[in-house]
Formats: sequence, C-alpha cells, structure tokens
Amino acid sequence: MHFIVCIKQVPNTTEIKIDPKTNTLVREGVESILNPFDAYAIEEAVRLKEAHGGTITAISMGPNQVEGTLREAISLGVDRIILLSDRKFAGADTWATSFTLAAAIRKVGDYTLILTGQQAIDGDTAQVGPGIAAHLKIPQTCFVRKIVSLEPCKAQVQRLMEDGIDTVEMKLPALISVVKEINTPRLPSLRGKRNAKSAELTVWNAEDLGLDEKMIGLNGSPTQVLNIFSPKHEKQVEKFDGDSDQAAELIVRRLHEFTKR
Repeated sequence: MHFIVCIKQVPNTTEIKIDPKTNTLVREGVESILNPFDAYAIEEAVRLKEAHGGTITAISMGPNQVEGTLREAISLGVDRIILLSDRKFAGADTWATSFTLAAAIRKVGDYTLILTGQQAIDGDTAQVGPGIAAHLKIPQTCFVRKIVSLEPCKAQVQRLMEDGIDTVEMKLPALISVVKEINTPRLPSLRGKRNAKSAELTVWNAEDLGLDEKMIGLNGSPTQVLNIFSPKHEKQVEKFDGDSDQAAELIVRRLHEFTKR
C-alpha cells in the first residue's frame, strides 16, 4: 500500500506577519513549524504502514525552507519526501494550492490513501484536502476520527459530526482529513532523526509538473486578499437608574429601539 500525506509548514502563531503590499503571509525570516494538525495525519499514516505494510510519501508546497519540515516527517516514519517549490506557486489560494498538490500526486502515481490534517492554523479554511480530492476525482471524507478498516479496495472510517459520529465506507483510492481525536502523535526516534539527515529530497517546479502558470500561484487563484485590517472594537455603555422594575422597562424599551434600526 502507498500512503501520501500532504503537509504544510506554517508560521508560529506568535510570529505571524503580513506583507502590506501583497497582503500575503511573510514566511522568510519567520519561525516556522509543522502544521500541528498534519502531525496527526503523519502519525495515522505511520500506523497504517505498521499494520498493513507499504510506504509513505510526504508532499509539501512552499519555499526551500520547507525542507526542514519534510525532514521532520522522515524522522516520524515517512519514507519519501517531495517539495513543490517555484516562485510561480507563490500567493496561491486554496484552489490553486490543491490544484498543484493534485498534479504532484498524479505524477507520483499509484497510491492507496491520501491523508491531510483537518486544517492549517494559518488559514483555518479546511479546503485544501477536499480540493485535492475534487481535482483528482476521488472519494473523500473530512473530520475522520478513526479508520475502522482498510482493505485493498475500500476503507471504513468514522467521521466526527456536531451531533455524533457517522460511519462511512469509501472506495479506494480516496482522501481523508483527520481530526486530533484520531491518535496521539509520536516523538521522533533517534534512528528517525538520523534517517532525516540523509534522506533524499525530491524537488519539483511548475515545469516538472507540466502546469500552466495561469493556473497556479496568484495568477491561478480565484480568490485574492484585497485588504487586511484589525476590526475596530467599540463599546457603548448606558446606565439605567431607578428600581429594578423601572430599569427592566428601560432596558426592554432600548432593546426594541435597537431591533428597529
């Protein structure tokens, strides 16, 4: 079996900076970490490999510094790492990002299951995983809390919902995005750290993937950020004098006035 994990390097939440000219995240010179939700996807892929055999490929898109995050994935049990890096990929929204990742997965070839984290902490959209599945035209299930069974041609998973848990059966190959309830990620082993240093890194650009630059990066993004600002937080306070009955009557009257605005 071949498991593919799509991971992302994100800015540390205490160090997020925005470029005022492009309205995009500044990544150069900013402390970056493995997206915490992706650690659960890596761990689940490793557990599946331990239970069923096979290999794991981790794919990430970004600048050269993402190599460190991919090597961290090796230390956790991933077998192969691929970096999608090209200036033409810069500024991609969730559609263009999922389009590029899907192209890389097609180039990788035969795979059983694609795993992603629930969402990235820098965007919180939870759209890239489903977007990859849509581009590849394969089944997908989000918010997976447990993989009940995995067979060569189908998988059964539990999906976490607001009002309970759904059990879903899906044909393979497929994609799942996992929630943190699915497992507890392991720490890197000493052997894993040694493997991470020597692992071969494959780097693909837009030309390697055969992609039209009009379909990727900022050029291929249907959504673009026009402005970023901190919302104003204003408080208006009114004091109601009198006994409790009078105050209650005044409050009700003022609420009616607000609803009529």
